Amino acid sequence: MSAVRFGIVGGGWRTEFFMRIAEALPGRFRVAGVVIRDAGKGEAFEREWGVPTYRTLDALLSGTSPAFVVVSVPRKVAPSIMLELADRGVPTLCETPPAETLEELVSLYRQAADRKGRIQVAEQYAFQPNHAARLEIVRSGRLGQVTQAQVSAAHDYHGISLMRRYLGIGFENATIRASAFASPIVEGPGRSGPPAEQRIVTSNQVMASFDFDGKYGSYDFTGDQYFSWIRSPRLLVRGDSGEINNFDVRYLVDHLTPVHLQLTRQQAGLDGNLEGYYLKSLHCGELVAYRNESAPARLTDDEIAVATCLARMGEYAAGGSDFYGLAEACQDHYLALAMQRSLETGEAVTTETQCWAE
Repeated sequence: MSAVRFGIVGGGWRTEFFMRIAEALPGRFRVAGVVIRDAGKGEAFEREWGVPTYRTLDALLSGTSPAFVVVSVPRKVAPSIMLELADRGVPTLCETPPAETLEELVSLYRQAADRKGRIQVAEQYAFQPNHAARLEIVRSGRLGQVTQAQVSAAHDYHGISLMRRYLGIGFENATIRASAFASPIVEGPGRSGPPAEQRIVTSNQVMASFDFDGKYGSYDFTGDQYFSWIRSPRLLVRGDSGEINNFDVRYLVDHLTPVHLQLTRQQAGLDGNLEGYYLKSLHCGELVAYRNESAPARLTDDEIAVATCLARMGEYAAGGSDFYGLAEACQDHYLALAMQRSLETGEAVTTETQCWAE
């Protein structure tokens, strides 16, 4: 199978993920070119990554004919680029939900639908190995009917997208109650690395309940969790015959026979193993809950997840099915906006069915 060639619009921090993945998996992905409007920044990008850059979308498309284009630009400018690509019939992978407000989400969705835009969103968290394995356990039926998911792993729409997937929620409405709590914390690392000195900063935590009328979601996140050495992700998923509590999996074979297993990672390169250094798979007893399709590339879990988005996008562009379309992205961002409104007003907010769910 030949490598999927794709273009990128934008040259920021997230674009570097796509570049590292293409560099690590040259047999599967090729970056045809990158649109960077500033000539100086484009030249610097070319020197660093060795791929051509273009100043306009026209120049990228006429010069490279990519299978799809990744839109990796700030949310305010993404919609116009996505609609321009839709007008040209180019499949688009947007890096993040591409609108600020509900009104903008509705407008974008309707304009994209009118153009029959082929748009997916690179929501990678469900493809991170730990979450992908847990979701496979849920799909296996071991937990029975899942009615509760407590997610403390990612912010806003990312965390909500996980919650919906664990609960098996589509576009059902929810009543949301949110609150916030601020506490002191020793500053930890960020995107640029560890802090230069020890100092106390404020950790801002948001907690919210999502009542989906028979299914319950709990959101709890503070931005420190992404990089912190002392704030870890947490997850609890409960069904009527089992639960996943982070890496502990409990379920019933029958009402008198409980099973308690742990989700374990199979990693190459540990101790005397010389196969390389990469994640191989995740297991829950005899169940292979996850196999790393990017092996043996040496990638982080988040990069593996983004690589999965790229692979799914390649299949989608070739005529395959949605893997996280614009409608789902709009729904998750809408729920996040409703959570923010509850936080600001102190009142419960009940969502309403939007155009992407009709």
